[in-house]
Order: sequence, then structure tokens, then C-alpha cells
Amino acid sequence: MGTRAATWMAWSLMALSVALLVGGFALSLAASSTVSDRPFGGETGDSSVVANLLTLLPFSVVGAIIASRHPRNTIGWLFCSVGVTIGLNSFAGDYAEFWLASGFGMSGLGETAAWFSSWLWIVLALLPTSLLLLLFPDGRLPSPRWRPVARGAALGIAGSVVGYALRAGPLEDFPQIANPYGVDSPIVGMVGVAGSIVAAGSLVASAVSLIVRLRSVRSEQRQQIKWLAYGGAVVVCGVCVGGLTILWSVPVSIVIMSVSLLGLPVFTGIAIVRYRLYDIDLLINRTLVYGPLTATLVALYFGAEVLLQRTFVTLTGQQSTLVVVASTLLIAALFNP
Repeated sequence: MGTRAATWMAWSLMALSVALLVGGFALSLAASSTVSDRPFGGETGDSSVVANLLTLLPFSVVGAIIASRHPRNTIGWLFCSVGVTIGLNSFAGDYAEFWLASGFGMSGLGETAAWFSSWLWIVLALLPTSLLLLLFPDGRLPSPRWRPVARGAALGIAGSVVGYALRAGPLEDFPQIANPYGVDSPIVGMVGVAGSIVAAGSLVASAVSLIVRLRSVRSEQRQQIKWLAYGGAVVVCGVCVGGLTILWSVPVSIVIMSVSLLGLPVFTGIAIVRYRLYDIDLLINRTLVYGPLTATLVALYFGAEVLLQRTFVTLTGQQSTLVVVASTLLIAALFNP
């Protein structure tokens, strides 16, 4: 494929992803105007739209940039496919929600959309992670010996999808709908479990392949792999913070996790396209210094606020906003040096 054709196709896929997301959002608004109590309504529904947008755009844009500049690099097309899959998942789920709220349209189409969105997340979770680790940074396998790992990843993902897609009973995201394609057989469950095990093993093997590649490549690819590792660290830290935040607010937790996922496509794109503009070692060093420092100051802030608030309540019998001001000034004084 020529560079011009690759550029046109890559940016067309990005436009398709955005169009699917916008179409799904329009269906969601139509459903909310039809009934007041939506299956996925209110603040959580709005945060899901923001989360989908924050996830879709980086993968689609970075994928289009990589694919247009390096058409033979599979990672660019992989990212573009992730963007389209996110758009499809959002559109299918929102259409099913609209059909349930309004009753407009064919029941078969609405049930199929709900069924489709109930298992597509498996592809989003397993496909980019396995293949990204296995193909990074040039879009090719480290050697022909790793072909069984790629086949195992494909079979594992397919088995996991079959296990979820054909499981009989109500759909997980739409419990009021029975799986229209469900098969009441223990074989379906066995295939799903086997697929999950194979997919997990392939994911571990893909991570091992990246370590093997790191030990044998030249200095340029070594720096690129450092960028991927840095992006993965950002994702892990963001997911951990989001997991803790879920105890306080589910929508905020969804947004935090989605923002943290930006690290994967953004730092991968930098590594493949323009990593020489930045010093990854300096960035890692500053992260190791300022990351724990910021976490310590945040912990000190909340600890000081709780301690001072309890002391003030014990002395006066009531809470005061002066405690918040004093805690803020204390942290500002500690942060200044």
C-alpha cells in the first residue's frame, strides 16, 4: 500500500471511529429524552461518554499518524482498529439502550446490538495488549520462533469471545435481555475458560518477548522500548489510583482510568515516530523523583486536614473551614523548596 492510500485509509478510520461515537451519543441523548430512568443514565452515563472519547481519540489519532508515516508498521493499524472497535462498542450499546427506552426499531436488531456490546470489550482488553507487546516497535515479530505465541493469542481471544458471546442466560450489561445467540451447553463454558487461559499465557509470553527483544536490539530500539515501559507504568499507576477513587466516586474513577490509558498510545506514538525529540532517561528520573514526592505531599495534606479537623472539633465542638486553609498553606510551604 502506498503512502497516500495508507494516509487516506488511516484518517478515514479515525473519522469513522469518531462518527460511531457521536452517533452513539446522539442515541443516548434520544433515549434520555424518552424516559427519565435510563438503564445507564445520569452521571455514570455522562462519564462513560467522556471515558470513551478520552480512550478513542488517542488510539485513533496516534494510529493514523503511525500508519500514515509507517504504513508497513502493524502497530499503527492496530491502534486504528482499537479506535473503530471502541466506536462500534459505544454505538451498539447506545443503540440497545435507545431501543429498550423507546421500543423503536426491530427487536432482533436491538437484541443483537446488546449482544454485540456485551462481549466486544474482550477484544479491546486482550487484542491491543498482546499484539502491542509482541510486535513493538517495528510491527514485526522478534523472530519466526514467536509465531506460536501470536497464534495462541488469536486462539485465546477467539475462545474467550465464544465463551461470552454464546453463554446462555441474560446479558451482563442488559440483564432484561436473554442472550439471543446463547447455547445451553457446558462446552461453551469450557471453551471460554480454555480461551482465557491461553490468552493469559500468550499475554505473559508477549511480555517475555519484549524483554528478549530489549536484550538483543540496538540502542535505538532500546530507547523505544523504554518509552513503552514508561507508558505502561503510567497506565498501571492510573488504574491503581482509579481503583481507589471508585470508593469515593464511580464517574471520577472511570475518567481517571481512561486518562491513564492515554499513556499507552501517546508514548508508543512518541517512541515510533519522534522519540529522538525527548530524553526518556531524564523523564524517567524526574518521574521517580516528583512522583513519590507528590504522593507524599497529598498524603500529608489529607492527614493534616483530618488531624486538625478532629482537634478543632474536640476543642470547639464544630468543624471549620480554617482547617482546610491551614492545611493548604502548610502543603504550599512544604512544596515550595
